Amino acid sequence: MGKPTGFLEFERLAEAYEPIEHRLRHYKEFVQTLPDEDAKIQGARCMDCGIPFCNNGCPVNNIIPDWNDLVFRGAWKQALDVLHSTNNFPDFTGRICPAPCEAACTLGINAEPVGIKSIEHFIIDKGWESGWVVPQPPKEKTGKKVAVVGSGPAGLAAAQQLARAGHEVTVFEKNDRIGGLLTYGIPDFKLEKTVVDRRVAQMEAEGVTFRTKAIVGSKDLTKGIVSDATEVISADQLQKDFDAIVLAAGAEVPRDLPIPGRELKGIYAALEFLIPQNKEVSGGPANPINVKGKHVVVIGGGDTGSDCVGTSNRHGAESVTQFELMSMPPEQENKSLTWPYWPYKLRTSSSHEEGCSRDFAVATKAFVDDGKGNVKALKAVRVEWSGGKMTEVAGSEFELPCDAAFLAMGFTNPSASLLEAFGVEKDARGNARATTDGDGCYATSVPKVFAAGDVRRGQSLVVWAIREGRQAAREVDLFLMGSTTLPR
Repeated sequence: MGKPTGFLEFERLAEAYEPIEHRLRHYKEFVQTLPDEDAKIQGARCMDCGIPFCNNGCPVNNIIPDWNDLVFRGAWKQALDVLHSTNNFPDFTGRICPAPCEAACTLGINAEPVGIKSIEHFIIDKGWESGWVVPQPPKEKTGKKVAVVGSGPAGLAAAQQLARAGHEVTVFEKNDRIGGLLTYGIPDFKLEKTVVDRRVAQMEAEGVTFRTKAIVGSKDLTKGIVSDATEVISADQLQKDFDAIVLAAGAEVPRDLPIPGRELKGIYAALEFLIPQNKEVSGGPANPINVKGKHVVVIGGGDTGSDCVGTSNRHGAESVTQFELMSMPPEQENKSLTWPYWPYKLRTSSSHEEGCSRDFAVATKAFVDDGKGNVKALKAVRVEWSGGKMTEVAGSEFELPCDAAFLAMGFTNPSASLLEAFGVEKDARGNARATTDGDGCYATSVPKVFAAGDVRRGQSLVVWAIREGRQAAREVDLFLMGSTTLPR
C-alpha cells in the first residue's frame, strides 16, 4: 500500500499524450512517463485493501501493493527489484498491457483505480535511465542445452529464465529480427523497437544465442504469415542437438473472410500491412501497401484492428472505418456483476481518438470490383444478437466506399507445419496440447518438447505469454535437473 489516506486525498493521474496533430506525423512512442512526484502521488493512492485482488488480476501475479508503496516512498531501485521478481519484461507490459490488474483494483469499485500500468511504466523506465537493469549471467553452467522456437514474449521469457538457471539456450526466429509480435506485430508508436533491442542485448550478455531467419519444421506456411527465413531446421535435428525444446512460436494463422470478392487487390490480412510498416520504420524498404488518400475499412474491433487504424491515419488515409461483428458494449461496466474480473465495456484506444468511424454489429457480405480487379467498395449488413446467435436485419444492407480493407479478426492457431514436424498432439483448436498445472505441465505429447504462450493457449495477451514462458522455463529446468529454484 501507499499512504493510508492517499486514496481519499489524491485523484488518479493519467500519463500525458503528445497532441494528436503532432503524433500523427511520426511513428515514435507518444505516451509520456509520469514525473517523479506524480508517480509518488499515484503510488500513494494504493489503499490498505486487505486482499489485493490486483495480484490475481495480473497474469504474472505482480506484487503490486509492494512496489506501489516503494514508489510512494521514493525507493525506486527496490521497486524495480520487486517488479522484476515476477515479470521479466515490465518495459513491454508497462506500454501495451490492457491492465487487467486495474480492473481488479479494490479502489476501482467506487472510484478510479490506481494507475498501476503507469507506475509500472515509470519504474522500468527509471531503472533503465539509472543503469539498474543489467545482465544477470549464471554463476554456474549446467551443461544442458535448450532450444526455444520463437522469439516473442513467451520465447524470450523462457529463454531468459533458462539462461539464468545456467543452461545453454538458443532461440530460433524465422524473421530477420528478434521479438516476434513485439517487433513486427505492434507498431512503433505503441512500442519502439529499441525497447526490445535493449532486452535482446541484455539476454545475449546472459549467454542466450539468437539465430534469425531460421525456421523450424518447414517453410510451408499459411497465407498471411510473414517469414524471412533462409534456413530450414528440422525437428529431428533439434531433438538430436538439444536436451529440451520449448515451442513458443505464437498463434499466427490469421482468421480469413471467405466472401465474394476476397481475391480482389487491396484486401490484406492485418499483418501483411503492419509488418512491412514496422520494417520501414526500422530503416527497411518502403511498405508496399500505402493507403494515403484512400478509404480504409478495418474489419475486426480488437487491438490488431486498432493498430491498423493508427497506421492508416499516419499514412494519411482519406477515411478510416472499423467494423465490429459484435454489438456495441456499454460505455460503463456493471461493477457489481463483474468486479474483480475483466469487464465487458467499450474501450477506446489512442488510435481511435486520432480519427476513426467505428461501426458495431456489422457483417461484411462482399467486396465490390472496380472492373480492373481492385476493390472499390464493400457490401455489409446490420446484425442482431440474441441468445448467442446472430441474425441479419432485413433491409439493412448498405455499401461503403473501400479502396483498402484490412482483415483483423484475430488469429486461429499456430502454424500446423511446426507442430506436425514434431508430431505434437493438438487440441480441438489446433494448438499444442499441454496442461498448465500439476506434474508434467507445459510438456507436450512428445518427450522433452514443451509448449508455452499462444502456441499452447491460442491468441492472447503479451502478459499471459510472459507468464507461460516463465512457468514453462521452470518445468524445463525441473525436467533437466530434477529440481529447480526458478519461481513459478
